[in-house]
Amino acid sequence: MMIAPNWTVALTTEAGEWLATPKLQFIAKSVVAAVRVAVDANPTTAEVSIVFTNDKRMVELNNRWRGKPQPTNVLSFPASRKEAMAGEAVQLGDIILGFETVTEEVADMGLTLPDHITHLLVHGLLHLLGHDHEDDSAAETMETLETNILATLGIANPYRGSESQLIPVGVIKR
Repeated sequence: MMIAPNWTVALTTEAGEWLATPKLQFIAKSVVAAVRVAVDANPTTAEVSIVFTNDKRMVELNNRWRGKPQPTNVLSFPASRKEAMAGEAVQLGDIILGFETVTEEVADMGLTLPDHITHLLVHGLLHLLGHDHEDDSAAETMETLETNILATLGIANPYRGSESQLIPVGVIKR
């Protein structure tokens, strides 16, 4: 799926539960376009992989890459930064969402599934572009970017009213 001039999303659904979720492609396309505009991202040609899987797979990945044998809502795997050959897309990396954890958060926090998926994809894509929340300053910068991007997509600030309503998410450095 080509989006945001010359940015491509490779969308994979590994868990059948996600198939009942409407508009996954539309959400992914909207997020990538909004993030690219908000951060004035280069390169002009890039690819991001988004995988919708289940908590069983998330436990495997979270344990292997973070040493945490538990499910999580989203993992981001930034690609190693190397120059792409002329005419090739820069690989940004992979964003992976776990169905059961994401839908439990939706129920627990009174969110809509599309809005929560959108937020997690924005968060994950910002990680792929080098943002993190390792210290207070970086976290504030990243949350501000997230909330501004979400606002352009018509989604309210998910952090309003608390320090953070979300279960911590993971970024994996390769």
